[in-house]
Amino acid sequence: MPRNVVVIGTQWGDEGKGKIVDWLAEQVHGVVRFQGGHNAGHTLVVNGKKTVLRLIPSGMLHAHTTCYLGNGVVVSPADLMKEIGELEAAGVEVRSRLKIAHACPVVAPYHVAVDKAREAKRGDAKIGTTGRGIGPTYEDKVARRAIRLHDLTEATLEVKLREVLDYHNFMLANYLNAPTVDFAETLDTLRKAGEQIAPMLADVSHALTEARRHGKPLLFEGAQGTLLDVDNGTYPFVTSSNCVSGAAGPGAGVGARMIDYVLGITKAYTTRVGSGPFPTELFDDIGAGLAKRGNEFGSVTGRPRRCGWLDIPALKRSFEINGVDGMAIMKLDVLSGMDEIKICTAYEFRGETIDRLPYGSAAVADCKPIYESMPGWKESVFGVRKFEQLPMNAQSYLKRVEALTGTPIALVSTGFERDDTILMQHPLN
Repeated sequence: MPRNVVVIGTQWGDEGKGKIVDWLAEQVHGVVRFQGGHNAGHTLVVNGKKTVLRLIPSGMLHAHTTCYLGNGVVVSPADLMKEIGELEAAGVEVRSRLKIAHACPVVAPYHVAVDKAREAKRGDAKIGTTGRGIGPTYEDKVARRAIRLHDLTEATLEVKLREVLDYHNFMLANYLNAPTVDFAETLDTLRKAGEQIAPMLADVSHALTEARRHGKPLLFEGAQGTLLDVDNGTYPFVTSSNCVSGAAGPGAGVGARMIDYVLGITKAYTTRVGSGPFPTELFDDIGAGLAKRGNEFGSVTGRPRRCGWLDIPALKRSFEINGVDGMAIMKLDVLSGMDEIKICTAYEFRGETIDRLPYGSAAVADCKPIYESMPGWKESVFGVRKFEQLPMNAQSYLKRVEALTGTPIALVSTGFERDDTILMQHPLN
């Protein structure tokens, strides 16, 4: 039976998960998003054409692939329909191939208002959210007051909305000193959205179980990255969902045995967007060079990404949490042209040397990287598609990463195009 693969980010997000999911999606029945919302941006480049997906899974550009949104995803109806419209305008058939779980929590206008008002109130201590209402939506879910997609077409919507909106408007007016959200306008917006989305609602859990029973392989696509996981990341500078491989089961409504292989997407250096500690961050011309060559700007927010050297202690922690079977090394081409490349192999931490990322943002902020240096390479590796065609120093760098992490490399990305990919071990076989 073909393997089901979960694809997760092993750093602070922006590792390039979308490209790899898109590349693998040609060989699978379906692609499943299982957490996050439209705060995730997955960029695909096919024949020079760039597509940025936010909610819709990264298999949508393959006409035979069914795409699923599991119940762990929070859905903004307005942004979902906008994204569908963009794809349809580009000639992609979406609605017949997109299956959405009934239980997805709805991201509503009041969530966005609360998110933005909270960040403004925090000032310099802000978390660095995208301001798209994701965190407040997950809070409503956990507090058991969330409106879910199936509620949008039910008679009880008005009662549920009044209760939850009264709560959020009280917070906006009395604690956050921000404008409140209109009830009638919100109710009308949600009802209209429900009419549009209802035909795409499906029993995703059952559909995935049936696909497995009939030997149809699936990709489970994570959003953000492990170090932004609400339980295992640099808390409180994290996202509001679980970004790890173990979240695929509850987020898609399937059992843990559905997953056969964990593919950890790992950038050849390290980046981070927003606030929070970052041990290997570079504040010099080298960091600026990585940002420029790597075009390190958020695909959803446009915010510049902070750049630094590859962090092995952080990866070791991430790989343990996820049970990573193989890595996909992304953006190797960005390291071309450098005389020297550094790898963080351990930290100096409060008088001792440690080789794993500690828990909590205060502890991570106290980590000082210990580096080893390797010779760089001048030759461009952009678009190289065979390992033996890489410069010897680039090959040595990849082998050193394997040795330090104890994890094999399955794929290497050498450019932004779908096929600018070196296959070393196929995750699906």
